[in-house]
Amino acid sequence: MSNIRITKQFSFEAGHALYGYDGKCKNLHGHSYHLFVTVIGVPITDTANVKFGMVIDFGDLKKIVKEEIVDVFDHTMIFNKNTPHIDLANDLKEQGHNIILTNYQPTTEMMVIDFAAKIKSRLPENIKLHSIKLQETATSFAEWYASDNE
Repeated sequence: MSNIRITKQFSFEAGHALYGYDGKCKNLHGHSYHLFVTVIGVPITDTANVKFGMVIDFGDLKKIVKEEIVDVFDHTMIFNKNTPHIDLANDLKEQGHNIILTNYQPTTEMMVIDFAAKIKSRLPENIKLHSIKLQETATSFAEWYASDNE
């Protein structure tokens, strides 16, 4: 049986600031992120299985990505934990705002690396993460491919 890739798209809103950056993105700002998650596997051939013919149920993939990424990052401000904005981040957190402090600069590139690790850890053994595309604007995105990271 052939390997098949399936993709599910997600969206979330988040803000960030890139500390030390020499452009506009050093300022607090936000994006409407679009996340495309592609997995690869062989469709289930057991006719007695309720998921017969599927690589993975889109609902199962949705549950993983929502729990690991969308529900965590949606409507948050993301800062590198070493940011000079740390006092602001802590003040906002104390006021009840959703703040994420990462171990990395919250660029789209670094976010896809983080997201790939989180998603891979939750996939069934027979399903592999093929790629992730994270789009932060209509014309800008970062992609992660398993084949580039083996």
